[in-house]
Amino acid sequence: METNFVNNNGNLMENNGPTLSSANRGHLYGDGLFESIRILKGKPINVEIHVLRLIEGMNVLKMRLPNYFTIDFFREKIEELIKKSQINEGGRVRLSIDRASGGTYKPDTNEVTYYIEAYPIEHNEFTLNQKGLEVDLYTAVRKPNNIFSNFKTKNGLVYVMGAIEAKEKGLDDLLITDEKGNVLESTNSNLFLVSNGVLYTPGLDEGCLAGTMRMTIINLAIENKVKVYESTITPQNILIADEIFLTNAINGVVWVSGYRTKRYMNNNSKLFVSLLNNHYSNKTIEKE
Repeated sequence: METNFVNNNGNLMENNGPTLSSANRGHLYGDGLFESIRILKGKPINVEIHVLRLIEGMNVLKMRLPNYFTIDFFREKIEELIKKSQINEGGRVRLSIDRASGGTYKPDTNEVTYYIEAYPIEHNEFTLNQKGLEVDLYTAVRKPNNIFSNFKTKNGLVYVMGAIEAKEKGLDDLLITDEKGNVLESTNSNLFLVSNGVLYTPGLDEGCLAGTMRMTIINLAIENKVKVYESTITPQNILIADEIFLTNAINGVVWVSGYRTKRYMNNNSKLFVSLLNNHYSNKTIEKE
């Protein structure tokens, strides 16, 4: 599989040599942010909300925002890379922003560098997993609620360790908890519960990731007259829910079939996968 990159100079590079400096602050200190962007039918989706979240995160991290860091700029660079990579159907893009090299914990500058990667994936539209996920809680490390909580920073150890523990336990994923024991998200996705036909998801003020797909699902629910509430989710709420599904930018919707001894159906998961595909199909038609 050929992988191509765009570096901070806007130059396309093939993956045939070193692509990051050993002085890169994202590598050394986790001093950076990233976005994962889905490609459908050879086009990136949700670029605007990804870039806006990235810019908001840069402001929180006190990075200097270059004037040319606009939605149109990143869309152009991403589409150029997708074309170079010959991704005509499904794929994913990782857009990284790091503080420029120099300094130790105290940086020499707040200037930034960017880095874009593109990879093909199998599916050209969102598809629901045939086998539901088996999940449990991750409680060894709690996720703190602070100014970084809503962004995809390069300090992802709570997610890494949660994913490792899930594998050790023979589970598909674990649900990340906060310092009060409430449930925030999974190791790679936002969380939705369904009870009596109503959707519930943790609010951003709880400290979950401000997922782009989370926002899309909330908007689709509202458009289709499905009630949705942002609220605190406890382990007891998980046990009494009718359904659980997870959302992220790449996979769309993933249904959960089991939490401990509790079993779940996937009717709403199927509904939202269908709504997602219709939504982006219509957007493609509009552009054409």
